[in-house]
Amino acid sequence: MNRLLGISSLIVSVVATVAANAAPTVDLTWLSTGGVAGGVIARKTLLAVAVVAGTYGVYQLVRHLLIQRIASKRRAHDARNVLRFGLGAVTVIGLLGVLTEQWVGVLFSLGVVGFAITFALQQPLFSLMGWVYIMVKRPYQVGDRVRIGDAKGDVIEVDFLVTTLWEINGELVSSNQPSGRVVTLPNSTVLSSEVYNFSWEQFPYVWNEISIQLSYETDLEFARRELTDVADEYLGERMAQNIARYRELLAETPVELEVRDGPSVNVVQQESWVELRLRYLVHPRRGQQTKNDLYERVLERFKQNPDRISFPVSRNR
Repeated sequence: MNRLLGISSLIVSVVATVAANAAPTVDLTWLSTGGVAGGVIARKTLLAVAVVAGTYGVYQLVRHLLIQRIASKRRAHDARNVLRFGLGAVTVIGLLGVLTEQWVGVLFSLGVVGFAITFALQQPLFSLMGWVYIMVKRPYQVGDRVRIGDAKGDVIEVDFLVTTLWEINGELVSSNQPSGRVVTLPNSTVLSSEVYNFSWEQFPYVWNEISIQLSYETDLEFARRELTDVADEYLGERMAQNIARYRELLAETPVELEVRDGPSVNVVQQESWVELRLRYLVHPRRGQQTKNDLYERVLERFKQNPDRISFPVSRNR
């Protein structure tokens, strides 16, 4: 469908261009108005149609031949926006040039008008600059889970002026669950606020934790071993492969960190109990489900060893 529209629009553009060149040779006095000859009006109108139809045809063909063949939906989304922006600018310049027949003057006027608009429309221009920054530096893209300022969610659209998120958390829900709301942020926000990307394209995983509170009578070494065994059984080789990738990325930076091959357990002393924190690697969208599954498996394993593991019963818990 896009290909057919593109070809049809290009044909209309060519026909309009040919007709525009022939317009001055045709008696069109009935079109004359305001002292402007009918042939001139017809020529400019046809050339304007040719510009609009031509750019639209190019957009549809490029979209069909190139963009729709891009495997990554994220890259396709960005390429489509860049193409729309570029061809939109060409269309505006082309229409002004056709109507005024002063191409140099049009470009100069656009420069002057653009300078004036800079002061009148600062926020939209900052948002446009933010869009350019997002396209070039790619702090996030469509499909990423991010936190920008106070908003957190999954990116579903990055337009010229705004970024749209499917919200997670918020005031309605917790535990990284979708709230059903859509959050719209001006792109200028990325120039003045922190951007946290939880699903970076090169490494879409985050470290997560679950905490278990146990009494001081618990065999801590046994409990730690049981925690890591449960996590190893559940996360398997997938986590080891992701950690290997994590180490590769760290090696490309000056940051030096010791990263274990599998899940780890940290012990935190509390006033009336001991807290064991199981640390593991997970995809951010599977964070809550993985946490639920690990809790169920860990508690089931601990219940099988009541003589070595006990839970705190103090009211201070």
